Amino acid sequence: MGREVIKEKLGLGGVAIGNGFKVLSDKEADKTLEAAWDAGIRYYDTSPWYGLGLSERRFGHFLHNKKKDDYILTTKVGRVLSATKNILETMWNEPAPFDYKYDYSAKAVRRSIEDSLQRLGIESIDYVFIHDLSPDHNDEYKDGTTWLDHFEVARKGAMPELTKMREEGLIKGWGLGVNTIEPIVKTLEETDADPDIFLSAIQYSLVDHKKSLDELFPSIEKHNVGLITAAPFNAGLLSGQDRYNYSGDMPEEKVKRLNGIKEIAKKHNVDLSTASLQFSYAPKIVNTVLAGASKPKQVQENAKAFDIKIPSQFWEDLKKENLIDERAEVPE
Repeated sequence: MGREVIKEKLGLGGVAIGNGFKVLSDKEADKTLEAAWDAGIRYYDTSPWYGLGLSERRFGHFLHNKKKDDYILTTKVGRVLSATKNILETMWNEPAPFDYKYDYSAKAVRRSIEDSLQRLGIESIDYVFIHDLSPDHNDEYKDGTTWLDHFEVARKGAMPELTKMREEGLIKGWGLGVNTIEPIVKTLEETDADPDIFLSAIQYSLVDHKKSLDELFPSIEKHNVGLITAAPFNAGLLSGQDRYNYSGDMPEEKVKRLNGIKEIAKKHNVDLSTASLQFSYAPKIVNTVLAGASKPKQVQENAKAFDIKIPSQFWEDLKKENLIDERAEVPE
């Protein structure tokens, strides 16, 4: 198993709290966070990007009344926010009034963390992820730069600076938080950085996990670092939403696989959301599974998912029908 940096089985992700899929009022967000706390969830992940600061502000409003030793908080760096009167066109619904720019330099990382602490209103952040340093963001970088250009900036800037901040005791550790596998493997195999834990989103789910088995897990194991599998529902596909990986695109191959899984789930009377959470947490190399929620009921159901026994025949049938990889570890 990876380095024991976060031991919580389930964490709450902050995309929905930042108005990622629909507008939430502050009251609705607070009720969802309260439900997570009441359900025993003690790991919370957010980012300046989520709602352009809105998610951090909401998490901080809730958590600043809690004892810091009672929970784990992670946030991200890579974008620096600045106030603006012109609300940007982004994936966020009614975001906070901020513009942003990508910056993976040492100076920007320091500023980003200081800004996050101000928005959160708490004394410390536990782990920090270098965010969206990834090929799926090539179209969003300005001035013709690619993720590889920004990776070189991070190699010389963000990575050693975060290691320095860990040594100073300002954070407990750092890694990357990305939606693709290549940047994690590149960090581990091609740099002399000393990361602690990685957040891999949308890459280890019931409908998409082969590349993690082929490339990600071997590298994580080799370097003995922690791993969080995030977005186990592929941002909605596996929880009943017509949404795949933060967009409206529904790839035919994924839908076909999903429909096959649904048939077997129906045969064994298995809830697909429950199976998704258990599957993403099942590999021994995984420290934590991270899932978002926008309603108290969702977070309550996610927390209860690990108490539900799924028949072993369900997993056997999925492998028999080649719907999940035969190498995939499944819940005992």
